[in-house]
Amino acid sequence: MPAMHICHVITRLIVGGAQENTVLTCEGLHQRGYRVTLITGPTRGPEGSLVDRARRGGYEFIELRELIRAVNPWMDTRARRLLNMEFRRLRPDVVHTHSSKAGILGRLAARDARVPHVVHTIHGMSFNRTQPRLVQRAYAWLERLAARRSHAIVTVADALIEQTVAAGICPRAKLLTIYSGMEIEQFTPRAALRAQTRQAWGVADDEVVVGTVARLSRKKGYEQLIPIMADAAAREPRLRFVWIGDGAQRADYEAELDRLGLRDRTRLVGLVPPADVPAMLAGCDILAHTSQWEGLPRAVVQALLMQIPAVAFDIDGTPEVVLGGRTGRLVPLNDLPAFAVALCDLARDPERRRALGHVGREHCRERFDWRRMVDQLEALYLRLSG
Repeated sequence: MPAMHICHVITRLIVGGAQENTVLTCEGLHQRGYRVTLITGPTRGPEGSLVDRARRGGYEFIELRELIRAVNPWMDTRARRLLNMEFRRLRPDVVHTHSSKAGILGRLAARDARVPHVVHTIHGMSFNRTQPRLVQRAYAWLERLAARRSHAIVTVADALIEQTVAAGICPRAKLLTIYSGMEIEQFTPRAALRAQTRQAWGVADDEVVVGTVARLSRKKGYEQLIPIMADAAAREPRLRFVWIGDGAQRADYEAELDRLGLRDRTRLVGLVPPADVPAMLAGCDILAHTSQWEGLPRAVVQALLMQIPAVAFDIDGTPEVVLGGRTGRLVPLNDLPAFAVALCDLARDPERRRALGHVGREHCRERFDWRRMVDQLEALYLRLSG
């Protein structure tokens, strides 16, 4: 029999969790002998790109310039029509969509094209606490419409199943959790790598580095992180801060760091290739994760794999990674003083940091292996087609 043909659709291939998840899935399925096609929209912006890696993946890669991230009725209508045409031409056995825009347009187009099996992954809810109420309601309505055209919906955290059911998007029976996979072998803690990175940063042995890995944009919580840093630095002068990532709000955040006198103790590394993230994390002692909206915090998983404990807000899928008191500290959403205190408590207790990091690595090492993710997705596709 010919190999099953699986077509993945995502809005753009920036350097991000949903995108890395999708590219790893395509690579894994291709290596197992499946026919794989990846359809994406244009990838622009300061967040970096995975397009070159996708083009080298050995599977078919298609870019539709109409499949843009921003809401645009004219372009969205064209994108849906073009997706429909591609699905009719490709005749895949499974269409698997990712992200909000591609998830809605791709699922509607797949059913119009009579694709036998339609799957969607929720990497983070398209309607969330950062949006106006009217926008949340509109996205929830569209998600319900698209869910009726889905045979299965994957979530990257159990918390997203609960949120999906609570919002009336679809029955629980249509949902399953498959944790987002990562190339865990890249995230191996090494003393020499830690020393090399800290030397490059000019960090003294007795200084404590708080790292953050996130795009420089508002939903990632920098408006909360900066005052937390100011509070924590006043309490604990040994603290130093490193930001890994770039984004549209960089200049605004740099100005705020200057205003609060934090610029001299904060290093903005900027955008780094995914392969360099382990080295950046190796130089840190604690990860601060202040995102206002999460599916599953991929940066936290990567830090824990490097035995770096995390302090994070208690939202969405975060408690499935930051196990309070075992792999880090959870803080109520936007309780900035409590977050600063948690950072300082860990900064003053290196033995506690080591213990949390050790448990964190063991918790994440198997659970978030990308090969396990591909195993589970392959089993889902076979079950649907059986």
